[in-house]
Amino acid sequence: MASVQWHSRARKYEAEVQMCRLEVSAVDFSDYHPLKAITVTDSKARRGGRKGSTSSSSSSSSSVVLDPLSSMLDGSDPLSLFAAVSQTPALPHSISLGRKRREKEEEVGSDFEPWSSKRGEILSRFTTTEKLSINLFMGSDKSKASSPSSAVSEKVRTRLEELDDLEEGSQRELLNLSQQDYVNRIEELNQSLKEAWGSDQKVKALKIVIQCSKLLSDTSVIQFYPSKFVLITDILDTFGGLVYDRIWSMCADPHPLPESFSADDVNDTAKETCLNWFFKIASIRELVPRLYVEAALLKCNRFLTKSGIQETLQRLTAMIRGIGDPLVAVYARAYLCRVGMEVAPHLKDSLNKNFFDLLATFRQIHGESVQNQLAQQRVEIPIYLTLYSPAIHWILQCVAYRAPEDYINCAEIWVEFTCRHFTKREVNTILADIIKHMTPDRAFEDAYPQLQSVIKKILPHFHDFSVLFSMEKFLPFLDMFQKDSVRVEVCKSIMEVFIKHQQEATRDPVILNALLHICKTMHDSVNALTLDDEKRSLSLLINGFIRMVSFGRDFEQQLSFCVEARATFCNLEPVIIHLIHTVNQLAMETRCVMKGNHSRKTAAFVRACAAYSFITIPSLTSIFNRLNLYLLSGEVALANQCLSQADAFLKAAVSLLPEVPRTISIEGKQRSSEPFLLDFINNFLSTLLVVPDHPEQGVLYLVRGLLNMVQDYTWEDNSDAKIRVYISALPLLAAMSQESYLYTIPKVDSNETLYGGDPKFIAEINKLCETLIGQVLDHLKGLGRDEGVRRQGSLAFSLFGCLLAHGDLRNNKLNQLAVNLWNLSHKHGFCDTRTSVRTLEYIKHQAQLADLSHLSDMTARLSLQSRT
Repeated sequence: MASVQWHSRARKYEAEVQMCRLEVSAVDFSDYHPLKAITVTDSKARRGGRKGSTSSSSSSSSSVVLDPLSSMLDGSDPLSLFAAVSQTPALPHSISLGRKRREKEEEVGSDFEPWSSKRGEILSRFTTTEKLSINLFMGSDKSKASSPSSAVSEKVRTRLEELDDLEEGSQRELLNLSQQDYVNRIEELNQSLKEAWGSDQKVKALKIVIQCSKLLSDTSVIQFYPSKFVLITDILDTFGGLVYDRIWSMCADPHPLPESFSADDVNDTAKETCLNWFFKIASIRELVPRLYVEAALLKCNRFLTKSGIQETLQRLTAMIRGIGDPLVAVYARAYLCRVGMEVAPHLKDSLNKNFFDLLATFRQIHGESVQNQLAQQRVEIPIYLTLYSPAIHWILQCVAYRAPEDYINCAEIWVEFTCRHFTKREVNTILADIIKHMTPDRAFEDAYPQLQSVIKKILPHFHDFSVLFSMEKFLPFLDMFQKDSVRVEVCKSIMEVFIKHQQEATRDPVILNALLHICKTMHDSVNALTLDDEKRSLSLLINGFIRMVSFGRDFEQQLSFCVEARATFCNLEPVIIHLIHTVNQLAMETRCVMKGNHSRKTAAFVRACAAYSFITIPSLTSIFNRLNLYLLSGEVALANQCLSQADAFLKAAVSLLPEVPRTISIEGKQRSSEPFLLDFINNFLSTLLVVPDHPEQGVLYLVRGLLNMVQDYTWEDNSDAKIRVYISALPLLAAMSQESYLYTIPKVDSNETLYGGDPKFIAEINKLCETLIGQVLDHLKGLGRDEGVRRQGSLAFSLFGCLLAHGDLRNNKLNQLAVNLWNLSHKHGFCDTRTSVRTLEYIKHQAQLADLSHLSDMTARLSLQSRT
């Protein structure tokens, strides 16, 4: 190289390309093979040097092997095509990812197993005891002289002679070498290469590389070929690094190139030198050494064009198809993939093409040529096939590296096949492999739809969740869903399948721990911006899970689970409400199971359940949920003979009444709270019948406390709700005055037992009833003085009905009051006629009974009136 200086800044490559463009000619492919010698006609011409003079020419034809340099003399040198590459505009490269992601893809990370880690294993595995041979380059004594002013044709002839010396220089063949001797000789060649380069003998260095590359065409000792490949490619790697560093150093003036340089940053001198190296390589006649040497210099294409590496990879991939021996071809593909991964790992097309070319040519193993070779070397097919494993393994590693999309698309399909035809062990293996491929560089972030599809394909085949969650990699697989919305959707799909297919309640710790984790994931996604519909959806799924948890008669364990669930799902009120219901049901189940054996331990457990509800209810935001749960929990405590706990719940409900707002939000709309409050109070009154008075609180203290709260509550303007509460309290008080109550709770002494019909108790009830009736009548009078006559009629008829059903109408005053209320309700004609007729018929029917005969006189005074 030192004798040939082609660094003329005055070169015009575009003109040279036009001059040297190849002519298109038809080729007969009937007898074509890429390795077969080509017959051409060699033309020589002499041209005069004076302007305007005629030129004479003589030509001769002969059949010779194609010399790629000789065509330069008539203007069709294929080497100059490389100049066109340097002037071709870069191909557009569409990249969908951002700059940072692109830079990541263009570098091989630590997650990629390097070739160096495989080198030692190959050398130790593929050995031989047979004798080996090697051709050593001995140099040449030819001397060359060059003149700076020589014509282009003279330079080309010089290059041709140099190339002839390159391939035909004196060589020495060493025979009968042992494996270790062979390795030593290769190491010597590697050292000779470095020494030649260091002494500025660049051509000699190239000759060494070419001679070594030729050895990769030799499969005479086939079992040693993988190790030979490792040794020879070490030399190629050394050569490629030396050339690259040399050109890099030429770009250091005036400033060194940055690591992420482009071809525009490279000066003309460095580009010229780079092109000359590729010209030299293109002149190598044999396919295998030309392919390997150009691949070793693949990185140098960065100095020429932006798209040079991509185009060269595609071209070299196609060139490998011309190698007839499948073993030689597969290792050539492996080397090309290796240098491609080092230089441009993001260019997947050439990797995929090499893999599919490998598959397409694999059938050559059974061809006659390979079979004859194996027979000659006495190598069996199974042994021969193992020779392919290092190359195939490397190609597959390169193809699969950082493939977020290709790999997962394939795995998405195969996971369903695995679920259908194999066991959980194989499915777990698939999940582990997906995790291994998708975790580096957070590749899973670009594959959420495919990963979701994997989950959806697994769930229909694993209705036994103990089997599903016993797979070691299932939960780690779920951890890859780190986008909140996607993670929640996946968890919801799992819970939907569980609720649909889980037939029996479970206490399996594997299932419980896994589903708690999944439900907690759903719960933790709730924030201030979460829609109510989404909260309801998540709550339904979590409640479905809670319903399927049962520890049998281990009630304490069940309560402990509810305690844990309360802490875990504290942001979803429907779940907390469901837990309180669950604990109350648990207390009732305890009572049923322990019936007849109400031990202290059972009583303590029921009190623990009551304590759970009592401290949980205040955390609810909906006041009506709190009221209803106080009432329910009080009823459960009462049913379990826990009177003090029941008393605490009921008093808490009464004390909460003043906090009820006049309006509440229902499905985003503000509505009056009065109907809901009246419903609650009526339910509360029905419970008070069986609640015994506290010995220290006085007679009917809960009833009085409730009515006082009703009296002080700020009702809506023009509202009759308070009066309707008073009317509703009359049936309760009437029931309390009976000798035997309508309903009681076993083992709980109600007021009927405590007071035993004591006249003082009855007197207190009657006094309270009179007070309530007085309040109602005062209200009715007030309605008569304004436009409230319709309301007056409705309330009067309600009170009439109450007196008819619960009052002793043998009392003349009460009887007369009832008649007056009837007449008042019909005075203005707003009473429903049909209801009035039926009521009157009912009274007449009742009057036929012996103990209600007094109603006969009253019916005569009840008339139907209508508005005229």
